[in-house]
Amino acid sequence: MSLTTFRTSGADRAGKDAAPLERGPSPKVTVPSLLDKKLSRQPIAVVTAYDYASARLVDEVGLDVILVGDSLAMVMQGHENTLSVTMDEMLLYTRGVRRAVRRALVVSDMPFGSYQVDEREGVANALRFVKEAGAEAVKIEGGRQRTDLVRRIVGAEVPVMGHLGLTPQSVHRMGGYKVQGKTLAAMEELRADALALEDSGCFAIVLEGVPRELARMITEELRIPTIGIGAGPDCDGQVLVLHDMMTMTFSAPAKFVRRYADVGAVMREALGEYKRDVETRQFPSDAESYHLSKELRERMESLAGRAG
Repeated sequence: MSLTTFRTSGADRAGKDAAPLERGPSPKVTVPSLLDKKLSRQPIAVVTAYDYASARLVDEVGLDVILVGDSLAMVMQGHENTLSVTMDEMLLYTRGVRRAVRRALVVSDMPFGSYQVDEREGVANALRFVKEAGAEAVKIEGGRQRTDLVRRIVGAEVPVMGHLGLTPQSVHRMGGYKVQGKTLAAMEELRADALALEDSGCFAIVLEGVPRELARMITEELRIPTIGIGAGPDCDGQVLVLHDMMTMTFSAPAKFVRRYADVGAVMREALGEYKRDVETRQFPSDAESYHLSKELRERMESLAGRAG
């Protein structure tokens, strides 16, 4: 299978002065429509976002998938890894995103500990994402050890996205965030995992932190879409964390992160200007203040005069 390379350049992006897009009628992204995009070689655009305002902007622009990632533990809560976020927290953030979205497919990460211990609990938690938070699919990490769980979740009518390669929930076993699949043996393991996930019913697979050549091989072999993050341009789609691409994080970016804007710098400048305006009493102005009616002002002044 020949693949369309997913390329992005400065010339392809709208200028910074472009007007906001209207949320007019557009086809709802679904699991079948993503499979159609794979068949028709149309790249799939995915962004990880965590709140109503961000998701609203992502949806207005017309991206295909919004992933409510467990990376919110790091991005939104300041933890050093993804392991501490809970089911209740993931449900809370997913609800906010879902209220913002009309077009994109909403996929939620199942957090660490919500599916590893017991498959029945894993199915129950997947159902919670749909029933309580409005998610349209869930994402789980792992390969062949997850195939029975994937079958049970799909059997419960919840679509499942897989995740292979650098799986953040395995950070301790992997000894850090390291590129995976760098030996022939490791490549064959990941290939076997991908085929097993497809066979078990996954509708797509995230490939994270793997060599481009391996990602291309897996993408060509699978019938379902691959979504790359640090996996090169030959996947069927790409995903980035919104805060990373907007320079709203506080650590050095990974090699694969492209900075599309420096929103952090804009916010710092605006906050500094606000601080100066407050300290010099330039904010709020009289025009930005509420006032009594002329009649009440006159009565108040009269009363103040008598009191004096």
